Amino acid sequence: MDSVRFLLVSVLLLLLAFHGLQPVRGNAELRALMELKSSLDPEDKVLGSWTNDGEPCLFEGIACNEHRKVANISLQGKGLSGWLSPVVAELKCLSGLYLHYNNLSGEIPSEISNLTDLVDLYLDFNNLTGNIPPELSHMPNLQVLQLGYNQLVGTIPKEMGSLKQLTALELQCNKLSGTIPLSLGNLEKLRMLNLSFNSFNGSIPATLADLEMLRALDIRNNSLSGRVPSALKTLRDGFQGANNLDLCGHGFSTLKACSNDSTLNSNQIDTSNPTKEGLPAKNFPEPANVRLNCNQTHCSKSRMFPQALIASSVITTIITFICVGLFTFIKYRRQRQRITNSSESSEGKLSPYQPKELYKRSPSPLVNLNYYNGWDPNSTADAQNGNRLSHEYLNRFRFTVDEIESATQYFSEANLLSKSKLSAVYKGILRDGSLVAIRSINVTCCKTEEAEFVNGLNLVLSLRHENLVRLRGFCCSASRGECFLVYDFAPKGDLSQYLDLEDGSGQVLEWTKRVSIIKGIAKGIGYLHSNETNKPTMVHQNLSVEKVVLDHQFSPLIMDSGLPKLLADDAVFSALKVSAAMGYLAPEYITTGRFTEKSDIYAFGVIILQVVSGKTVIGSSIKMAVESFRFEDFVDSNLKGRYAKSEAAMMAKLALMCTHELPDQRPTMVEVIQEMHAFPAQHAS
Repeated sequence: MDSVRFLLVSVLLLLLAFHGLQPVRGNAELRALMELKSSLDPEDKVLGSWTNDGEPCLFEGIACNEHRKVANISLQGKGLSGWLSPVVAELKCLSGLYLHYNNLSGEIPSEISNLTDLVDLYLDFNNLTGNIPPELSHMPNLQVLQLGYNQLVGTIPKEMGSLKQLTALELQCNKLSGTIPLSLGNLEKLRMLNLSFNSFNGSIPATLADLEMLRALDIRNNSLSGRVPSALKTLRDGFQGANNLDLCGHGFSTLKACSNDSTLNSNQIDTSNPTKEGLPAKNFPEPANVRLNCNQTHCSKSRMFPQALIASSVITTIITFICVGLFTFIKYRRQRQRITNSSESSEGKLSPYQPKELYKRSPSPLVNLNYYNGWDPNSTADAQNGNRLSHEYLNRFRFTVDEIESATQYFSEANLLSKSKLSAVYKGILRDGSLVAIRSINVTCCKTEEAEFVNGLNLVLSLRHENLVRLRGFCCSASRGECFLVYDFAPKGDLSQYLDLEDGSGQVLEWTKRVSIIKGIAKGIGYLHSNETNKPTMVHQNLSVEKVVLDHQFSPLIMDSGLPKLLADDAVFSALKVSAAMGYLAPEYITTGRFTEKSDIYAFGVIILQVVSGKTVIGSSIKMAVESFRFEDFVDSNLKGRYAKSEAAMMAKLALMCTHELPDQRPTMVEVIQEMHAFPAQHAS
């Protein structure tokens, strides 16, 4: 019996030793990561979580695959001031390397080409020097290569034409020279090529015009010459070629027409500075899903392989006796060690550096919502206070900083839609091709209490109505000190741009569209005021024509619903100055200091007057005309009499009711909507 026990114990120890071979392979990656840390962060100011006795999959900026091998390194915007060590090539399963927006110097190591599983390489916005290593052409899976805004010199290696999977090549704002290689015409999947603000010469290869997938070609501010291939006209605004004095072409707005003795008109020269804000908006490529089927033998060749064979042969002789118990033990141990990442974007797309089922640093569902010092939304205290949020629910709506930067082309001025003291709104293109509007809010404008902010976010994300702009997701960044709200994009702009039109100065909304828009706004406000959908009644607080945007069919969508739930009181109150100046602020607010449903209805009444009259400012003359039903004096003259007087009378009546001085005399939004149901029956042609 003792001999049997001894045998079983010996076998168990051998099995544990065999199972322990995996951490030995992991230690090789740990050693590589520690060497990488010493190069990237030589003063040890940033990567404090990277320690010799730590677990790599729990390091900041590290994500691992299902085999616990490092799959992504995401350290963009961390203030790294070192250099990129060749040791990075030892991380054989690496599929994404994101080191942009740092202060790295030195050359790009040619050894990086050994990362044959690498899909995304982001080294832009650093101070890298030297040449582009031709060895990069040996990376068969590379799809995105971002090297812009560095100090790179030399030429583009002709070998780059071997990168058959490449969809984006960005080399702008370096010191590169020479000609554009003909071999780039072999990149059949290339969608974006940015070579601007360098010193390239020669002509544009005709092979680039044959790339069917190409959507953006930026060659501004070089010394290129010759005729631009006419086929590139199909790119339209995607082609940027200004400031190449000897470049010509027919049908290109920024180029001179080709002739034997023509000179470039100085008015055609774009003298904009080579800053990131000056770049044009363009589509980003579809993100590559991180390769999780990395072969473990390929990813890590252990020196312990002979020992593994010996241990395996011993175990095989008696595995039939203990396989069931051992399987249970290993499964239990792995479950204890594993921390999986189930985060996905709101559209089911994987973020480029947080792939599905990767190990992550924290089980917190709010990895990017981290500007509150010391806050852990999954902590015991928060749970006891009832503030624990659904992990699965929030991860459906979370975006990463990289996705926000990519969508807005690093917050290009060309994508800026509006700006105020509180926030800025940018047009963006997500990597699935969909258009969005991204509101950037400084965190100092947000609620100071963590629970209040998160509860407000939870509420805003739950709002769903055909007349409300849908909030697709959010991202909060400690490094940028900003919180981003990602909304669906409304292509027809906001309602204010259809007001105050002089003859021929803009699109005049026909009468039926105006009636439909007013009805839609009423329905959206009615949804906010109701509690029929298991949500609390809400007051918008800041309704105006600027807060109403229009979709493709000119259906109205109310913006910023629930936004006061996220903002500090000071930020909310500062917005009242505009509201009061435009007449939207209900008179009782001066004495009560409170927003109610009736204050929303007052603002809605003002909007009715603006839409019907076509005027932004509703003066006393318009109010008198409304009160006396003098249609010719308050209905927009741009309609040239093409409107229904019966509907105009109903609109005037509603506007007067909604803007009554006494809040108790104003109708509810339910009553307003019921009143509007009578409009079609009284329609007059």
